[in-house]
Amino acid sequence: MNRKVNDWIESHKEELLEDIKALCAIPSVRGAATEGRPYGEGPYRSLNLALSLAEKYGFSIRNYDNRVGTADLDPALPRTLDMLAHTDVVPAGEGWTVTEPFRVIEKDGRLYGRGTSDDKGPLLCAMYAMRAIRETGTSLSKGVRLIMGADEECGSSDIAYYYGIEPEAPMTFSPDGEFPLINIEKGLFRGNFSRSFPEDTGKPRLLSLEAGIAVNAVPQKAVLRFEGLDLHTPEVRDILRSLEEECQVSFSISDDQEITVTGQSAHASTPETGRNAGLAAVMLACRLPLHPSEQTKALSKIPTLFPYGVTDGSGIGIRMEDEESHDLTCTLDLFHVDPVSMSFTFDSRTPICASRDNCERVAGKNIEDAGFIWDSPGMIPPHVVPPDSDFVRTLLKSYEDVTGLKGECLAIGGGTYVHNLKNGVAFGAVMPGIDTRMHGADEFFDIDNIITATKVFAEAIQNLCV
Repeated sequence: MNRKVNDWIESHKEELLEDIKALCAIPSVRGAATEGRPYGEGPYRSLNLALSLAEKYGFSIRNYDNRVGTADLDPALPRTLDMLAHTDVVPAGEGWTVTEPFRVIEKDGRLYGRGTSDDKGPLLCAMYAMRAIRETGTSLSKGVRLIMGADEECGSSDIAYYYGIEPEAPMTFSPDGEFPLINIEKGLFRGNFSRSFPEDTGKPRLLSLEAGIAVNAVPQKAVLRFEGLDLHTPEVRDILRSLEEECQVSFSISDDQEITVTGQSAHASTPETGRNAGLAAVMLACRLPLHPSEQTKALSKIPTLFPYGVTDGSGIGIRMEDEESHDLTCTLDLFHVDPVSMSFTFDSRTPICASRDNCERVAGKNIEDAGFIWDSPGMIPPHVVPPDSDFVRTLLKSYEDVTGLKGECLAIGGGTYVHNLKNGVAFGAVMPGIDTRMHGADEFFDIDNIITATKVFAEAIQNLCV
């Protein structure tokens, strides 16, 4: 290890933390496109702040139409290693208790705020690793580039745009996962299903049920509105108490005809860590004494297709697993119900053994058999990089040398920027066993983790680009 580089990183800790705070203060959730701002104002500001920091620190920068920015350590060297990170974030959501989502604070050895761990903090760890190498005069013979996108959370159109212009580097890692190293990313399978029916004005009835803010996040909140239902009867109170205990969620009566359900958000790749407020809301609607209708009949099918607390896809017939990439996960994340229609969207992360025949067609048939109209955009295959490649071995050695921990390859359900790159892996930045609540309330990044990740990235750059 290069002690001079590591000492530089330690001595610039506070500056790094201040840059993370500044970048995370920008609410860079995708918004309406305007001229020169393809992803809205927030992503535009966030990307350009990151670029201005890179330029201030002496890197050669380029802005690709406010979709992607790049920073080269030394553009004269042959491009060899790319580090691929993003400056956009998921919506703030609700349930924050430590701080407001875009007011980053330092507390108990952590930085709290949206984007601290996904992915603005890791992006700046990578930038500071480059800066440490540059400012200590450490010599490299191969080039390294930091690629910063602005649309990762909403489909990665930014990176599709970038790679329509630029070739892939021989090696790419994204600091948008966890250590030690992720060489397998499960496939992605999403489905939409809906149903329409004549309006039934019989009372009491459900006027609306809404839950979910993103297809890749377990909904933390759901709101039900009723007509003609007395929410203060002993029967209704007993149902609420029973479901609170069964589902570990909370119910609150906002007014005489509205109930809010609060659960626990989670990333769709780890739905078992959440408590699905949308499914709890459906269960509530099914148990309340509502007037029987086509709406209530259709709604009663949902707990069978997606049982509460079951995240293996067994309700729609797609439970499966394999040794390399482990088990399939599935979560129902978007809910809409009104007096004449209902629609839902689920997110599933599929192992290597999943196929159109044993997954997409099976799910579609079971959902259609339940009386819904089925639609799916298709399946995205898994991403696999051989664990014994020189690239992977070098990254794992860099991790081991800095941390003293064992390096090994992991398979995850989340998809990262490198999913479609031939020789791309996710490498950090979160240390093993730490749930930083990314995509949820009170997202954080441990300060010790920030410094360790920066040192690991600097070590990897040196080992790969000497």
